Amino acid sequence: MNVFVIRHGETEWSLSGQHTGTTEIALTDSGRRQAERMRPLLARQTFALVLVSPLQRARETCDLAGLGDRAAVDPGLMEWNYGEYEGLTPKQIEAKQPGWLIFRDGCPGGETPSQVLARVDQVVGRARAADGDVALFAHGHVLRVLAARWIGLPARAGQHFLLNTGTVSVLSYYHEIPAVRVWNGQLAN
Repeated sequence: MNVFVIRHGETEWSLSGQHTGTTEIALTDSGRRQAERMRPLLARQTFALVLVSPLQRARETCDLAGLGDRAAVDPGLMEWNYGEYEGLTPKQIEAKQPGWLIFRDGCPGGETPSQVLARVDQVVGRARAADGDVALFAHGHVLRVLAARWIGLPARAGQHFLLNTGTVSVLSYYHEIPAVRVWNGQLAN
């Protein structure tokens, strides 16, 4: 069993480094091309389950990658709710709260790491219960927590999994042990 973990394509805010949680924002032209480049890879796979975040940028990526007609929306794949930090860059947040780390501190007026962990654990449970390969279309921070939870680490361990836009990662098993097969895989231009 393989779980394809797919981060949405580039947006204007991912380019500027702004935290994009619940704000609806479209893909850039480059982000649409990133999503379209996924199509041949994903077309070679047979998926028992395809889940997508309800947010536009993830749904658009899923559609352009060729799996939109098979996808079920799963709110557990929503990006972290950044609350008061929505739209801010890391530098702006650092000025307000020196030493801030989302995976440890969460966001004022938004979600805590334990709230995100609870959502992600439900998605991991759905993926593990599927009878075959799975595709998950979502966002940077939530997918980093998902990777950590897949291999049995706490939500805070998401800090160790850097994830670019428009990438395909694969979670799997080594014997019966959950493992990361591919991480942050970028497709050729």
